[in-house]
Amino acid sequence: MGHLSYEDSKKAVFRGLFLLGAVTLVEVLFSLFGKGHIISGVHEYKAVVIIVSLLILILSVYKAYFIIYEFMHMRYEMPALSKTVLLPMVLLVWAIIAFFYEGNDWNKRRTLIENKNNESVEKTKPQIGMDVKILKEEDFQ
Repeated sequence: MGHLSYEDSKKAVFRGLFLLGAVTLVEVLFSLFGKGHIISGVHEYKAVVIIVSLLILILSVYKAYFIIYEFMHMRYEMPALSKTVLLPMVLLVWAIIAFFYEGNDWNKRRTLIENKNNESVEKTKPQIGMDVKILKEEDFQ
């Protein structure tokens, strides 16, 4: 693609801004819907919340891709340079998912330990003679 004139560049920028604005408005509408502000009680259904969250995530990734592709001019770069930007982003997303998984596991274990600490233990009378050991002189050597 060749160089654009000033007017064509200006139109492309405004087209990109309007696209980003429209995607942001759709994200806000999905968020309000998922929280139950548009339709009352819809936020109580876990499937709806998961679907809305995934849609918001997909739209956010699209916006990030569009900003990198258009406004950071990655479309005009060599494929190798584009991949050097894309690979760390993929690794960052993987790290975020791994940290959330690890944090969730840590929270479950912490809750388990707190529940075990709060359990009451039934005390029984020790049986005489069962836990008594007569020490001999060789036990001290």
